[in-house]
Amino acid sequence: MASKPPKTPAPPKAPAFKPEDANGGDAVVLERRPLKTEPPQMYQVVLLNDDYTPMEFVVVVIQEFFNKDRETATQIMLKIHLDGKGVCGVFSKDVASTKVDQVTEAARKNGHPLQCVCEPIE
Repeated sequence: MASKPPKTPAPPKAPAFKPEDANGGDAVVLERRPLKTEPPQMYQVVLLNDDYTPMEFVVVVIQEFFNKDRETATQIMLKIHLDGKGVCGVFSKDVASTKVDQVTEAARKNGHPLQCVCEPIE
Protein backbone atom coordinates (compact mmCIF):
# COMPACT_ATOMS: atom_id res chain seq x y z
CA MET A 1 0.00 0.00 0.00
CA ALA A 2 1.50 3.20 -1.07
CA SER A 3 0.55 6.36 0.71
CA LYS A 4 0.17 9.66 -1.03
CA PRO A 5 2.62 12.42 -0.18
CA PRO A 6 1.07 15.21 1.94
CA LYS A 7 -0.31 18.20 0.09
CA THR A 8 1.32 21.54 0.59
CA PRO A 9 -1.07 24.12 2.03
CA ALA A 10 -2.34 26.81 -0.33
CA PRO A 11 -1.04 30.31 0.30
CA PRO A 12 -3.49 32.61 2.12
CA LYS A 13 -5.81 34.55 -0.12
CA ALA A 14 -5.69 38.31 -0.20
CA PRO A 15 -8.75 40.07 1.21
CA ALA A 16 -11.40 40.89 -1.36
CA PHE A 17 -11.81 44.44 -0.03
CA LYS A 18 -8.87 46.77 0.25
CA PRO A 19 -9.51 50.11 1.93
CA GLU A 20 -8.58 53.03 -0.22
CA ASP A 21 -5.79 55.38 0.59
CA ALA A 22 -6.58 58.44 2.72
CA ASN A 23 -6.10 60.62 -0.32
CA GLY A 24 -8.81 59.14 -2.47
CA GLY A 25 -10.59 56.96 -0.10
CA ASP A 26 -13.80 55.46 0.82
CA ALA A 27 -12.24 54.03 3.98
CA VAL A 28 -14.36 53.91 7.12
CA VAL A 29 -12.80 54.69 10.48
CA LEU A 30 -14.53 53.34 13.56
CA GLU A 31 -14.40 55.38 16.70
CA ARG A 32 -13.61 53.50 19.89
CA ARG A 33 -16.01 54.32 22.70
CA PRO A 34 -15.31 53.24 26.26
CA LEU A 35 -17.95 50.96 27.74
CA LYS A 36 -19.57 52.33 30.85
CA THR A 37 -21.00 49.70 33.15
CA GLU A 38 -23.48 50.71 35.77
CA PRO A 39 -22.86 49.83 39.40
CA PRO A 40 -24.93 46.90 40.70
CA GLN A 41 -28.32 47.44 42.30
CA MET A 42 -27.85 47.84 46.05
CA TYR A 43 -30.09 46.34 48.73
CA GLN A 44 -30.61 47.35 52.33
CA VAL A 45 -30.90 44.70 55.02
CA VAL A 46 -33.75 45.55 57.38
CA LEU A 47 -34.57 44.01 60.77
CA LEU A 48 -38.24 44.05 61.77
CA ASN A 49 -39.55 44.61 65.29
CA ASP A 50 -41.40 41.94 67.23
CA ASP A 51 -42.57 41.70 70.83
CA TYR A 52 -40.66 38.52 71.69
CA THR A 53 -37.01 38.86 70.63
CA PRO A 54 -34.89 40.35 73.44
CA MET A 55 -33.24 43.68 72.70
CA GLU A 56 -29.86 42.36 73.80
CA PHE A 57 -30.05 39.55 71.25
CA VAL A 58 -30.81 42.08 68.48
CA VAL A 59 -27.75 44.12 69.55
CA VAL A 60 -25.55 41.00 69.44
CA VAL A 61 -26.89 40.06 65.97
CA ILE A 62 -26.18 43.54 64.62
CA GLN A 63 -22.66 43.47 66.09
CA GLU A 64 -21.87 39.99 64.84
CA PHE A 65 -23.35 40.01 61.34
CA PHE A 66 -23.05 43.69 60.41
CA ASN A 67 -19.75 44.55 62.14
CA LYS A 68 -21.14 47.46 64.16
CA ASP A 69 -19.75 48.63 67.48
CA ARG A 70 -21.93 48.29 70.57
CA GLU A 71 -23.09 51.91 70.56
CA THR A 72 -24.11 51.89 66.89
CA ALA A 73 -25.80 48.49 67.29
CA THR A 74 -27.77 49.82 70.27
CA GLN A 75 -28.89 52.86 68.27
CA ILE A 76 -30.06 50.62 65.40
CA MET A 77 -31.87 48.35 67.88
CA LEU A 78 -33.68 51.34 69.40
CA LYS A 79 -34.71 52.53 65.93
CA ILE A 80 -36.08 49.04 65.22
CA HIS A 81 -37.92 49.08 68.55
CA LEU A 82 -39.42 52.54 68.10
CA ASP A 83 -40.08 52.66 64.33
CA GLY A 84 -40.88 49.00 63.71
CA LYS A 85 -37.88 48.45 61.44
CA GLY A 86 -34.28 49.54 61.03
CA VAL A 87 -31.60 49.38 58.34
CA CYS A 88 -28.54 47.42 59.38
CA GLY A 89 -26.48 47.75 56.21
CA VAL A 90 -26.44 48.26 52.44
CA PHE A 91 -24.97 45.54 50.22
CA SER A 92 -25.13 43.98 46.76
CA LYS A 93 -27.99 41.53 46.23
CA ASP A 94 -25.99 38.36 46.92
CA VAL A 95 -24.37 39.70 50.08
CA ALA A 96 -27.68 41.10 51.35
CA SER A 97 -29.51 37.80 50.87
CA THR A 98 -26.67 35.95 52.60
CA LYS A 99 -26.90 38.32 55.58
CA VAL A 100 -30.67 37.77 55.75
CA ASP A 101 -30.15 33.99 55.78
CA GLN A 102 -27.45 34.22 58.47
CA VAL A 103 -29.57 36.42 60.77
CA THR A 104 -32.68 34.29 60.29
CA GLU A 105 -30.75 31.08 61.01
CA ALA A 106 -29.15 32.54 64.16
CA ALA A 107 -32.55 33.73 65.41
CA ARG A 108 -34.16 30.33 64.83
CA LYS A 109 -31.28 28.49 66.55
CA ASN A 110 -31.81 30.70 69.60
CA GLY A 111 -35.59 30.33 69.51
CA HIS A 112 -36.44 33.90 68.51
CA PRO A 113 -38.95 34.99 65.84
CA LEU A 114 -36.73 37.85 64.61
CA GLN A 115 -37.45 38.70 60.99
CA CYS A 116 -34.93 40.10 58.53
CA VAL A 117 -35.56 41.19 54.93
CA CYS A 118 -33.65 42.86 52.12
CA GLU A 119 -35.15 45.69 50.10
CA PRO A 120 -33.83 47.30 46.91
CA ILE A 121 -32.66 50.89 47.22
CA GLU A 122 -34.24 53.17 44.64
